[in-house]
Amino acid sequence: MFLMSRVLLAGACALSLSSAAIAGGHASSSDARAMLEKAVTELKTAGPEKALAEFNQSGDFNRGELYVFVLDMKGVYEAYGPNPKLVGTDVIDMTDAEGHYLVREMIDIAKNKGQGKLKYVWLNRADNRMEKKASLIERVGDHVVGVGYHPG
Repeated sequence: MFLMSRVLLAGACALSLSSAAIAGGHASSSDARAMLEKAVTELKTAGPEKALAEFNQSGDFNRGELYVFVLDMKGVYEAYGPNPKLVGTDVIDMTDAEGHYLVREMIDIAKNKGQGKLKYVWLNRADNRMEKKASLIERVGDHVVGVGYHPG
C-alpha cells in the first residue's frame, strides 16, 4: 500500500510538472495581439520619441520571446527590443531562413492593408532554435509596428 501511494504521488507530481511546462511554452497569438495593441496605443498617445525608447527596454514591450519592433517605411529599425544597438540599421533586404524578404513584405502589408500577419522562419530567442514564426503588423503613421510569436 505504501509503495502504491508513493507511485501515485510521483505520477501526480510528474503530471503537474508536465502541465506547467506546456503552459509555460510559446507565447500565443493573443499574447502577441495584446502586446501589439498596447504598443500601438503607446505610440499614438505618448508619441514616437517616448514610445520608441520604451520599446527598446526590457519590460512591458520586451518579455521573453515577445518583443515590439518598429520600422520606418524605408525598412530602417526605429526600435528593436532584443537588441537596441540595431536601431538605425537598414534591414530592407533582410531575409528569413527560407530566403523570404521579411521587411519588404511587412512594409507591403502596412502600405496596402494597414495591418496583417506575416509567417516566416526565425530564431526563437527563448530556445535558440530556428522555428516557424508569425508577426502581427500594424501601420501607425510612417511607422510599421510589429510583434512576433512562435505558433505552437
